[in-house]
Amino acid sequence: MLSSLALLVFPLLMAFAASSDLLTMRISNRLVLVLMAAFFVVAVAAGMPLPQIGLHVAAALLALAVSFAFFAPGWIGGGDAKLAAATALWIGFGALLPYVIYAALLGGALTLTILVARRWPLPASLIGVHWIGRLHDSKAGVPYGIALAVAGIIVYRDTAIFQHLAT
Repeated sequence: MLSSLALLVFPLLMAFAASSDLLTMRISNRLVLVLMAAFFVVAVAAGMPLPQIGLHVAAALLALAVSFAFFAPGWIGGGDAKLAAATALWIGFGALLPYVIYAALLGGALTLTILVARRWPLPASLIGVHWIGRLHDSKAGVPYGIALAVAGIIVYRDTAIFQHLAT
């Protein structure tokens, strides 16, 4: 029962991150810290060996370095960079490449969809909806955290922590 609940921690936190980014264009530091702390609690509870936890930390540090290299020129937001690193902590090196590929493909599709939608006038019934107006604003960024979260959920079943919990 406990391992079944633990299996849901990551997808639920990722869904919250995606919805937060969609609605507010922000991914809070608190959410990233909860995601990271939850990894350590779940990994220890699942009996993940310490060297394997260390490799997950190394994957997160690599993701943080790369994502902050994307943040520096303004290609992604700081919250996106931190979310990518926290997600890499959960998925480790074993699923990191598929995660990056899914995130890039989903992020590209999301960006193109938003850019095309911004060319059309916003229907009158949606003008008063704050988050839709912000999403439609050509000066606003793209909530890339959605792509990062969905990509993380897609590869989650292939991660070591999922395998520890599922057995």
